[in-house]
Parts: sequence; structure tokens; C-alpha cells
Amino acid sequence: MPIAPVDVNGSAMYVALERVAGTLHGRSGTFMLMHSGTMTRDAQQLSVTVASASGTGELTGIDGRMTIDIVDRAHLDQLEYMRREAP
Repeated sequence: MPIAPVDVNGSAMYVALERVAGTLHGRSGTFMLMHSGTMTRDAQQLSVTVASASGTGELTGIDGRMTIDIVDRAHLDQLEYMRREAP
């Protein structure tokens, strides 16, 4: 559910929610990623985190963050995560 970017005098920002469905290390389910990004003429910042308590199925309890590197215009995503067992 992306929200349209805001661009003012060479600066920009965006926020988005992304639903991810798939399998991680043999466990299947879904979870939500929260994106927040800003860009100025001098710097850019991006934060992508797993939304707390958003995991379903075998991914219940997932927590983590994603980094996105841009190499030769290709986006390389890496998810660092852990999963807490239910009490």
C-alpha cells in the first residue's frame, strides 16, 4: 500500500506497507514490512522493518529489518530476521 512520494525542491519522502508471503528456511506464512524513506540533495535514508506482531502461520513471532542495496540499478534485498517461539 504505497503512499505517493512527496517531492519538494529536490527533497523527497515516502512511507509504505508491504505484505510478504513466502517461505523462510522452510517455514511458510506472511508478514508486513514498513518502509520509511527520505532524500535530500545531500543524503538519503531508508528504513525497512518487519511490523511487530504481523507474522502469520509458521512465521508468527518474526521480527527484523531489511536492507536494500542498489548495484548497477538493481535492487539487492537482504532480510535479517529472528523468530520468537510462542509462549
